[in-house]
Amino acid sequence: MKTRTALIIVAGLLGAMPTFVSAQQPAPPAPSFAVPNLTDAGARSMAANCAPCHGTGGRPAAGSSGAALAGRSDIAESMRAFREGKREATVMHQIAKGYSDTEIAALAAYFAKQAR
Repeated sequence: MKTRTALIIVAGLLGAMPTFVSAQQPAPPAPSFAVPNLTDAGARSMAANCAPCHGTGGRPAAGSSGAALAGRSDIAESMRAFREGKREATVMHQIAKGYSDTEIAALAAYFAKQAR
């Protein structure tokens, strides 16, 4: 009986071995995503993500607490400050983390061109 119990334990440990081995493997490389569309149309599409708070084209609705972005030239600096935690925010610090420097520059250029 002792031999059979020992064999069952050894078999169980050997069965779990792939789990232990796979836990030691390095993580797979991060997926390669497509380069963002930085054309005017692509920047306009990215800017659509800003519309719920900042309004269409960076012009919030009257009485809205969202900041107007249209015609501003400081958006890139503000976005980087939010992303790096150097500027207080409710949600912008999280949103800004989703944009690369290139995307931030495209968004800033888009909003700077918009009429106030």
